[in-house]
Amino acid sequence: MNLENTISNPQPTSLNRSSFIVSAIAIIAMSLVLLTGCASRSRFTPGVLRMNLGTEPPAIDWHITTDATSGDVIVNIMAGLTQYRKNLSAAPSCAESWEILDDGKRYVFHLRNDIFWTDGKPVTAYDFEYAWRRIEDPKTGAGYADFLNDVVNAKEINTGKIKDLTQLGAHALDAQTFEVRLKKPAAYFIYMTAHWATYPMRQDVVEKHKDRWTEPANIVTNGPFKLDRWQHDYKIELAANDKFFEGRPALDRIKMFMVAEQSTAFALFENDELDYVDNRSFSTHDVDRYRDSPYYKRVPLLQGTYIGFNCLKKPFDDKRVRRAIAMAVDKNVFPKLLRRGERPSNSWIPQEIPGSSSDAALTFDPEAARKDLADAGFAGGKGFPSVPLLYPNREDTRLIVESIQAQLKQNLGITIELLNQEWKVYLATRRQDPPQLFRANWIADFPDAQTFMNLFTTGNGNNHTRWSNKTYDKLVETAEGELDQKKRVGLYQQADRILCHDEAAIVPTFVTTQNLLLKPWTKGIEFNALDIQFFKTGRIDDSNESLNKVEPPAEIIKPATKPIEPANSEVKKP
Repeated sequence: MNLENTISNPQPTSLNRSSFIVSAIAIIAMSLVLLTGCASRSRFTPGVLRMNLGTEPPAIDWHITTDATSGDVIVNIMAGLTQYRKNLSAAPSCAESWEILDDGKRYVFHLRNDIFWTDGKPVTAYDFEYAWRRIEDPKTGAGYADFLNDVVNAKEINTGKIKDLTQLGAHALDAQTFEVRLKKPAAYFIYMTAHWATYPMRQDVVEKHKDRWTEPANIVTNGPFKLDRWQHDYKIELAANDKFFEGRPALDRIKMFMVAEQSTAFALFENDELDYVDNRSFSTHDVDRYRDSPYYKRVPLLQGTYIGFNCLKKPFDDKRVRRAIAMAVDKNVFPKLLRRGERPSNSWIPQEIPGSSSDAALTFDPEAARKDLADAGFAGGKGFPSVPLLYPNREDTRLIVESIQAQLKQNLGITIELLNQEWKVYLATRRQDPPQLFRANWIADFPDAQTFMNLFTTGNGNNHTRWSNKTYDKLVETAEGELDQKKRVGLYQQADRILCHDEAAIVPTFVTTQNLLLKPWTKGIEFNALDIQFFKTGRIDDSNESLNKVEPPAEIIKPATKPIEPANSEVKKP
């Protein structure tokens, strides 16, 4: 009995249809575990990787989306100017070399001449020029528009102050040369050119197909795989790209299923229907059972989780209430609940990154929490409104929010309601009208403090707290352009304390890990601290060689004292 043969060609058109399919998968998965009379079949298909995305990607338009689920698809069908090495340093990709000029304020990228889109057309610097203008165009509504704020005129264009997109400081000098001009030196800028937000895009395809340009029949890509099939709310299939400039990947096909329930997905793994599982499919109970397996791996991540407040909605427009919540939650409880190597957070910036502090966040202090709550007019929790705590539909997340709910009741005498939403709906709610409380996380876009601290600046598209603080904004802005590492660290630490202690705009809870269990035939996938899963080096075969790599963040983060000088780059002065 095979998962795909059992549910043939589903075409869900609504959440009800999606729920039916998920329920059907659950029933089938448990049947697979319980029944022994099924027809024999191969445990795996050589060259075919089967994994679980966990949910439907909200979008694979790499300007619209900001979530990791969509990113897992995008990074395997696209390639940018640079790419990450195993240790997360920047290496050539579409750009075979680049120059850093004008003391770090100008980058000139030289593209390879053997890069092609899947329809056979060459990738040119004009495709990057169009993409970078599109992400800053206010009409796009890009979630990562602020990503390019260091580029000349980017913020002014995105906020409507400048209407002419050609004024963006990113230009194709010719078909093979792409120039970027920055407002100030930025030590982390080269990392950003490896992120999906800066990937090239075909103007003719987007304009022809409009909001359907990412459908398999329409999309053109330039990465190791191509989007071959998308059965919404069920499965995405990627096929090897024979035109990929680094060479055809070893995998012929990747099947990405969308099974939300961790227990159901793990049952599929145990029945050899999936080739590996991660946190989306690997619950605490399963980790406990397989912790000693030679195929179990734990990868430290540069990912922080937090309790967010909508600081414009009562009662959380009062920082005394936010501080009370922060001091009423014992963060040490969460690693004990999840038991997957999590670490309580004392800073919003993970400790592996320069800029982290050991005491930026408020600590557990129920007595002080009750005093702040009383000062805000809610002594003993009396008169405190019942507010929702929004969280996404995952079993491990439910453990966390239930603990938060119980701790706030015990330590402050207040009642909060738990609001559970499916992933796409949850993301939309946070973006459009976040409730008073929400549970969220943030995985680093690149290994630098800026990706964490810029998140909560005024107007950032991912700042769902709606919190705004001019002093914080100034500290972060100054730190972005500071090339003296000691001064830069100090600026970020000051900003971190404002965010997590003085204003308590968020409550950092814990830093996560990625837990993985692989079948012995799953080879060559390189896991890293950014939780970016690249499959171009992957294999599915029965050889004895094991090539799955883990790169812990403690070994990858090196302080930058000047603009990064990657391989094949040349630093010049005017």
